[in-house]
Amino acid sequence: MSTQKANLEILPRGVQVALALGLIALAAFPFAGTDFYIQMVTRMMIMAIFAMSLDLLQGVTGLVSLGHAAYFGLAGYALAFLTPQGEAVSLWWTLPIAVLASGLAALIIGFFVVRTHGIYFIMVTMAFAQMVFYLFFDNKLLGGSDGLYINFKPSAQIAGWVPFDLDGKRTLYYFTLGALLLVYAFLRRLLWSPFGRALAGIRVNEHRMRAMGYGVFGYKLAAFTLAGALAGLAGYLWGTQTGYINPELMGFHMSAHAIMMVILGGMGNFAGAIVGAFAFEYLLHVFKDLPQIGSVNLGKHWQLWMGLFIVGVVVFAPRGLLGLVERFGQRKEASNE
Repeated sequence: MSTQKANLEILPRGVQVALALGLIALAAFPFAGTDFYIQMVTRMMIMAIFAMSLDLLQGVTGLVSLGHAAYFGLAGYALAFLTPQGEAVSLWWTLPIAVLASGLAALIIGFFVVRTHGIYFIMVTMAFAQMVFYLFFDNKLLGGSDGLYINFKPSAQIAGWVPFDLDGKRTLYYFTLGALLLVYAFLRRLLWSPFGRALAGIRVNEHRMRAMGYGVFGYKLAAFTLAGALAGLAGYLWGTQTGYINPELMGFHMSAHAIMMVILGGMGNFAGAIVGAFAFEYLLHVFKDLPQIGSVNLGKHWQLWMGLFIVGVVVFAPRGLLGLVERFGQRKEASNE
């Protein structure tokens, strides 16, 4: 499966209708769901932002990173370090600082890793991420393996006026939904901008883009930095929701989960990353809750079932779940004719 064939940049009418219905369902969900499910869907939306940030690298630019979770975790740690023990900290300056911290880390690391290609790029991104992971894991001053608690959610207060309170589960839900929509709109606009078209050209044929005079290194570094900053936004929201951050959020498994989300939904259009994140998190709960049959605990081996499902998607639906919707729509139109 080539990266070019796996992409679905132009969303068919049927896919657009399905996504619009999904958005309506998300907007109305807090009025029907319990607190537990509101928190679960909020987590899904956070992971969708994280998956979209990786899709900018993997689906649009053709760069597969196994260390993307490092920037996700760094922003969460930034929020933990900026939050005092006894009071809430302002949302309006901690959010930009956390996102900028992740973006700066991505810029520094990207300066070295985007010079590599193929399997070397994959391994170097993972190596840098492992370095960051062990920096926090082995350092008690940074929380060590136990991580850090965030005792208060950021405050949205402006000069004594509080427009909304993130302590409320519904409020945090809609704040995350707003962030999700803004990130999606920004990335879709970016995809069809001259910068986005240059990134797509690099994915298809980097050597030809270089021969045409494009500064390939600069484009890839900019994409790497922007992807890291957006992953930081997701990490900040994660820390806000859970109130806890630990080094595992920077580990290889978190990066691998994001890759599976992008593949599951369909690469290169960002809506696929959202669908993939929701599907992955839902299947995670389904597979973990599988019953025990005899002496075999099916739920304990959820990684096996998830792996088989991802393999099935790659083999039978190389464009992901959105590709399946497109294929179904085309068959329906053909039958009507």
